[in-house]
Amino acid sequence: MEGLSERQYAARVGLSRGAIQKAKAAGRLVLHADGSIDPDASDARRAESTDPSKTRKPPAPKRKPVPEAAVSAVGDTLKEQGLAAPATGGGTTFLQAKTANEVLKAQERRIRLQKLKGELIDRARALALVFRLARQERDVWVNWPARVAALMAADVGVEPAAMQKALEKHVRSQLDDLAEIQPDLR
Repeated sequence: MEGLSERQYAARVGLSRGAIQKAKAAGRLVLHADGSIDPDASDARRAESTDPSKTRKPPAPKRKPVPEAAVSAVGDTLKEQGLAAPATGGGTTFLQAKTANEVLKAQERRIRLQKLKGELIDRARALALVFRLARQERDVWVNWPARVAALMAADVGVEPAAMQKALEKHVRSQLDDLAEIQPDLR
């Protein structure tokens, strides 16, 4: 056999055997004397005689560009786990992205489990609790000079009103300093 069989040529050009048989019957293929198909000459003849608008081309896959934030998030996740992260601007391989995805899923499951076990608390609830406790402590300190000024004045031998005024001044100064402290609950 000098050329290719119908099956071989169909596999080479990505068409069905029936389509090759139709092209052969229509004279769009070049045949050798033994009936086998001359692949190069047949490709050229098919290209000349085939209307390009009638050909079926596989649609090009539509790929969206990956945002840089997503790529950096993959890199951060991989670095947190001690794995190789992509170079900046070098792109991420599919394997790296898949690894990061699996790591994130495992972290999410761990957090969900900790929440179910009661080991984690709601952030908003924790902030509200811290604020309430700080407010209660502040109120106790604001009222403290009025409660102890007379006792301290008697111990030291000074006027109770002057002692209360001095204590209030220093307590308020201390509370102002404490108010500048911002808790970092990250």
